[in-house]
Amino acid sequence: MAVPLQKKKMLGEMLIAEGIITRGQLERALAEQKIHGGRLGVILRNLGYVSEDSIIKVLGKQMGISHMSLDNVIVEPTIVRMIPETVARRYQAIPLYKKGNVITVAMVDPLNVFAIDDIRRITGSDIQTVVSTERDILKAIDRFYSVTSTMQEAIKDFASQAAVEEGIEERPIALEIKTDDAPVIKLVNMMITQAVRDGASDIHVEPDEKATRIRYRVDGILHEVMTPPKHLQAGISSRIKILANLDISEKRAPQDGRFNMNVGEKSMDIRVSTLPTIFGEKIVMRLLNKGTILPGLEDLGFSATGLNKFKKMITKPYGFILVSGPTGSGKTTTLYSALNTINSMEKNIITIEDPVEYQLNIVNQVQINPKAGVTFATGLRSILRQDPDIVMVGEVRDKETAVIAVQAALTGHLVFSTLHTNDAPGAVARLIDMGIEPFLIASSLMIVVGQRLVRKVCQKCKRVYKPTEELIKELGIPDSKDITFVEGAGCQDCRGTGYSGRIALFEVLVIDEDIRNLIVAKASSTTIRTAAFKTGFTGLREEGLDKAIKGITTLEEVLRVTQEIVE
Repeated sequence: MAVPLQKKKMLGEMLIAEGIITRGQLERALAEQKIHGGRLGVILRNLGYVSEDSIIKVLGKQMGISHMSLDNVIVEPTIVRMIPETVARRYQAIPLYKKGNVITVAMVDPLNVFAIDDIRRITGSDIQTVVSTERDILKAIDRFYSVTSTMQEAIKDFASQAAVEEGIEERPIALEIKTDDAPVIKLVNMMITQAVRDGASDIHVEPDEKATRIRYRVDGILHEVMTPPKHLQAGISSRIKILANLDISEKRAPQDGRFNMNVGEKSMDIRVSTLPTIFGEKIVMRLLNKGTILPGLEDLGFSATGLNKFKKMITKPYGFILVSGPTGSGKTTTLYSALNTINSMEKNIITIEDPVEYQLNIVNQVQINPKAGVTFATGLRSILRQDPDIVMVGEVRDKETAVIAVQAALTGHLVFSTLHTNDAPGAVARLIDMGIEPFLIASSLMIVVGQRLVRKVCQKCKRVYKPTEELIKELGIPDSKDITFVEGAGCQDCRGTGYSGRIALFEVLVIDEDIRNLIVAKASSTTIRTAAFKTGFTGLREEGLDKAIKGITTLEEVLRVTQEIVE
């Protein structure tokens, strides 16, 4: 490492102070340096006195710069491309993540101001440095620039072979795009592989006026990863549609399909949805890992009180249990965990789903198939003739399904399902809007669980911070002077986001006698919510604030997912 002479002397003294080398070993190394020249750290390593890791850790401590291992780091392709590979190798530096206008760069020599200035000029961003070993950085450069260059190479190869001209919107793809050519296969495979490695739940392939945008959804947030040229869009779409057994010549109507793909040791079930837009077909791929371990109810994020209420209801012999929330809020996982909790050889459990996301033992799971006439409503009618004890309906989408579910609950079956509503009380209003008589809802419905997913603060880089007064006021926190809040500073583990993983917020509305009377009287959601608070109901925002106070999430996340809910 190119460090000034006084720094080298300090390095030796630091190594002695840390008990890594002796005074005699330092003197011998300095003597070798005087005769042959070279860096003190290299000489100490060659003499076998220290390891590179030891030197890096001491240098990091000496210079007040964080030391970082790059073994488990994943860098997004868009970040890698900010610094050309030639520059990365010249300065032994690799970009890790970007937060705001600051790029964190791992370097062997984080004091090389010339390198930092050059990287700042190239990227147009401020640079924050961390120190890492030469071995780690070179290995990371080989790994990530190889992936990125391979993607770019695949795009380049595909572009040279694609028989498509820019500006022509409607052409017979089947005749003019060779979707079995290696470049497009390689590009789509790498797109999916990288998404799985990054822990993405969805891949978005979005046509724009002048480019094609690829985004991954990680922890509920979309991130752009690459922008292939516009004229490659048709070939990418066709390849995905062929994998999903869709009609590649049909571009004017939405289509849905699926396919399986092995990524390393993971077996992925990939659901494909296409949607025609003014610039071409938008495609979303939902990535489902068949080997995902189903979490227990205790691991989902319920408060102790909420968990006890929910567990009590799911062990009842009959009744209607609803889980509400927007798309992607974890409703299906909650239902699966509930079924897994009460599953036994003595019970006949049947589900009808779209799609089947987890495979459960001793559970009869049905996938809806509209083409074959199997919808939620028709499937549910057939299920009720199969002597079920417990029925799970993936979603109540229409009046027919709602009527059958309510009738099943009233005739001795325990029925689970989901609804798309903003909160738990809103589920009652939604059922009434569907045309279900209030007295039937009041008689069958036992509990409604409303939920949201919030990102968890990264445990590797969490730090105490002071929220703004505006945020405190908007969230309605009365006195925050004695409360400590945390946020993620951003690190390699969370890729600079400050968040890692997600946890659910739950509000649990038990349908007691007072709530039943309000339902029969067709009371509004607000009235039901107000009445519930009087009997100990805890809303989503209150649950979120509790998790923020405990250091699990941030106030910003709580506001993001509960903004439309009035407590």
